[in-house]
Amino acid sequence: MILYPAIDLKDGNCVRLLRGDMEAATVFGTDPAAQARAFQDAGAEWLHLVDLNGAFAGQPVNAAAVEAILAATDIPAQLGGGIRDMATIEMWLQKGLKRVILGTVAVENPDLVRKAAAAFPGQVAVGIDARKGFVATKGWAEETTVQATDLARSFEDAGVAAIIYTDIDRDGAMAGPNVEATEALARAVSIPVIASGGVSSMADLIRLRDTGTIAGAISGRALYDGALDLGAALTALKA
Repeated sequence: MILYPAIDLKDGNCVRLLRGDMEAATVFGTDPAAQARAFQDAGAEWLHLVDLNGAFAGQPVNAAAVEAILAATDIPAQLGGGIRDMATIEMWLQKGLKRVILGTVAVENPDLVRKAAAAFPGQVAVGIDARKGFVATKGWAEETTVQATDLARSFEDAGVAAIIYTDIDRDGAMAGPNVEATEALARAVSIPVIASGGVSSMADLIRLRDTGTIAGAISGRALYDGALDLGAALTALKA
């Protein structure tokens, strides 16, 4: 199971939100590129980036910070937030991102996901963010009647590289991930599922890994707060 350190970008800074609330942002650093290098130096094999402003704006906002991260590191990175058309997908992949994450458009324009996955094999993931099992879009500001599992299943034949599943109520709350819901989703589809939201301890990572079905886990606040040591976690997951 791959551990993805998260760098969430708001106004050019590294932040963490509480349950997706932009007004409840804690700034953990003003140099995202330095943070990315620190994660790489600790042994991270991937980076998970989110353009929070972009998720609300519907277009890239923290592009300069993302480009600085890409210039400062040489491990693969995936990015979500504000990626809602083919031109933006192409732009980011040309700039060196390994994978783009499509969230809002997966609900509003699923054909774009299919076209992008066909055009860029292995480089398009779907972000499914849910409250109580139902998908939320546009920076989690709008709730839908679409069930997370139904949305995931609709892309079974699309060739997407992964599904990033976030339980919004757990995100940034340091209360542990929703292992049961994430495992159920992973068992419902053949697409690799990455867990996000609430991963706050080594025990959380072991629980996710030991399901035998979850391909990766994203952690943010726990790494910044020191509740989870990245180097130790990476070593333990390889044991």
